[in-house]
Amino acid sequence: MQSMRRRGGERRECRERRAVVGSLLGWRRAIAGCLVLIVLVLGAAPAQSPQVATRQQLEAIRHYIRRSWTTLKRSHRELLSAAIDPKWGRREKWPVYVSPREDRARLQRQLEREVPARDLARIDLRPLPEHIDGITEHGLLYLPYPYVVPGGRFNEMYGWDSYFILLGLLRDGELSLAKNMTDNFLYEIEYYGKILNANRTYFLTRSQPPFLTEMILGVYRATNDKAWLAETIPAIEKYYRFWTSAPHLIPEIGLSRYFDTGHGPAPEVVAAERDRGGRTHYDRVRAYYRTHEVTDYLLSLYYDARRDRLTDLFYIGDRSMRESGFDPSNRFGPFSVDIIHYAPVCLNTLLYRMEVETAEILTILNRPKAAARWKRRAAARKQTINRFLWDEERGLYLDYNFRTGRRRDYLFATTFYPLWAGLASPEQARRVVAHLPELERPGGLMTSARVTGSQWDAPFGWAPLHIIAIKGLRRYGYDREANRLTINFLSLILKEFIEHHVIVEKYDVVRRESDVSAGLRFGYSSNEIGFGWTNAAFEELMAELPVAERDRVRRLSGLPLPGRAERRASSAAGHR
Repeated sequence: MQSMRRRGGERRECRERRAVVGSLLGWRRAIAGCLVLIVLVLGAAPAQSPQVATRQQLEAIRHYIRRSWTTLKRSHRELLSAAIDPKWGRREKWPVYVSPREDRARLQRQLEREVPARDLARIDLRPLPEHIDGITEHGLLYLPYPYVVPGGRFNEMYGWDSYFILLGLLRDGELSLAKNMTDNFLYEIEYYGKILNANRTYFLTRSQPPFLTEMILGVYRATNDKAWLAETIPAIEKYYRFWTSAPHLIPEIGLSRYFDTGHGPAPEVVAAERDRGGRTHYDRVRAYYRTHEVTDYLLSLYYDARRDRLTDLFYIGDRSMRESGFDPSNRFGPFSVDIIHYAPVCLNTLLYRMEVETAEILTILNRPKAAARWKRRAAARKQTINRFLWDEERGLYLDYNFRTGRRRDYLFATTFYPLWAGLASPEQARRVVAHLPELERPGGLMTSARVTGSQWDAPFGWAPLHIIAIKGLRRYGYDREANRLTINFLSLILKEFIEHHVIVEKYDVVRRESDVSAGLRFGYSSNEIGFGWTNAAFEELMAELPVAERDRVRRLSGLPLPGRAERRASSAAGHR
């Protein structure tokens, strides 16, 4: 009997202990919930974690980045690696197209000297047809110099990625490679008519956001080579005409738009952007149109409801959205297909910058009359931008719909472009910065303030927009805000690198995670590894961060304890 009473007492004591522990756990959960709420309310302050990234881990990410300039490099020796297109599956031989203006026999002899024989056997060197419609099998477009690709499925030289990659190359002393990439763009303008979305045949109908003069001046400032600088002028003028002539010019307002001259579905989208059910991006768009009311634009322009068919104009809009680089978002309405009816803030700011920088280049070359002509162009564009794209009531730069005569009230991080370009007045900059809390989150800057299921909307953040916004903030003296954004974004990149050992294309800046697939419904759901412009952002933004602030990146990059992998292992062990 005493034994039974003793066991009963022990059971009561055990229950009491469990009750106390349960109470304590309840308080801990409540406190943790409060902390989560505090982080969400404060927004800009990233969640603290018990661990701190070590100096060795910080050096590891920098080693990864420096090594990536080699692993992501494509030259003649790596021609087969460049020709392989992950978006198209396996092929026995990969086509490489050469401009009909090139000496194909000479190139063949050069490649025989520089490309390993077993690689060359899998390359089919072809002349580019005079008309794009004559291309029966898509392939790589030849470029003469080495270049860096973004990574993952993006195994070619991209139009706007390359500018941000160049910033990283220059920071890491890779001057020769930075100049090679700029020379490749000069080559594209001469032999393919423009800087391409990327050097594949299916990109011949469009360009990407123009950063050419930024790249040229970046290389020149490192080399002081005036002879080379003078050689860039014809390409600058030709590429400028591309953006300021039909169909890119909007003659009634004197600004420019994105506009792809191709027709039908984008081949790379049909080939590679499928969900788990095998549906393409275009299948998902049709499903959306069938089940949602669209009021952002006249839906009948883009969707034939009676036949459940996307119209020819839809595909022009879709391709033009891809020329903008922001593919996709709802910035110009669902899937941004109405982009063809807008003068965008980003494009026209970049053209203003191109005008200002061309004047600077001509001044360096002692051509004052030509420089004055470009300065007048810049002054006129600045006035037009302020007339059509600045919204005085909202205190934002907004995209202008020239079809309706109205600006679209859609907060997007491109509103910081005029600050980056020095186009805004101090008062305009102050008012734009006042909207920063609407986009700022624990991991940095969201692309927009709206969740749409598209990768260029909330909650996702991207390296190029961080670079643009942070440099714009610094230009107008908002260093505290620039430092905070830098620390939050770089600490997120470092945190995820420590956990996964890679740098990726985009991040969820609300959750501070690189796992983004659950939130993506349109476009491609993968998060590509590499990744060129994120690597460059880490180098560029860290270099511009005051030395006294840099240690905060490491301190805010620790992994939670226990980590997800540790929790999974612990759970599995408990079931064994």
